Amino acid sequence: MSNQRERTLLLIKPDAVQRGLVGEILARVERAGMAVVALSMRQVTHEFAAGHYATTDEQLSQMGSKTLKGFSEAGLDVKYEFGTDNPVELGRLIHEWNCTFLSSGPVVAAAVEGYHAVKKLRMLCGPTMPKDAPPGTIRGDFSSVSSLVASAAKAAVRNMVHASDNELDAKEPAREIEYWFNEAELCKTQHVDWAAMV
Repeated sequence: MSNQRERTLLLIKPDAVQRGLVGEILARVERAGMAVVALSMRQVTHEFAAGHYATTDEQLSQMGSKTLKGFSEAGLDVKYEFGTDNPVELGRLIHEWNCTFLSSGPVVAAAVEGYHAVKKLRMLCGPTMPKDAPPGTIRGDFSSVSSLVASAAKAAVRNMVHASDNELDAKEPAREIEYWFNEAELCKTQHVDWAAMV
């Protein structure tokens, strides 16, 4: 694979599966010039979900900071609500909510391949917080919740999808694919858009 052609992980979360949006989401991925090279629907355990979500202090702090920002913008006291305003501690709470949500119903996992696939898929999904996602993105078209709404319910943000990120760790997409699929499940494919470029 060239260094511009990448593989990344897409999870279609229980809220999107329940709403019957699997086909629509996969169609958007394919229309954007990426190919699905592995696909699986499964019900995961809480323990499996916990292994999916990274838990470094930097990543937990990033999650917690989003909640702090949402509460601050709304003029609310996050420390009063959760007993802490420490981003890492808030990140641990969110990690637990994410694991509970991901294991709450069937999840569709897809390994996706294409040129600049990590960035392209994340742009297609839209910002993590659906309230900030523009129309035309998956989250912008199908959800409008925020960390403020979710945190008030002490639950994960129902944001339809997960797409691997390589901003904090360049190896994250590969780690996530390996977590969800074994090598034998990853198909070799020659996408029509790539034929003239390889």
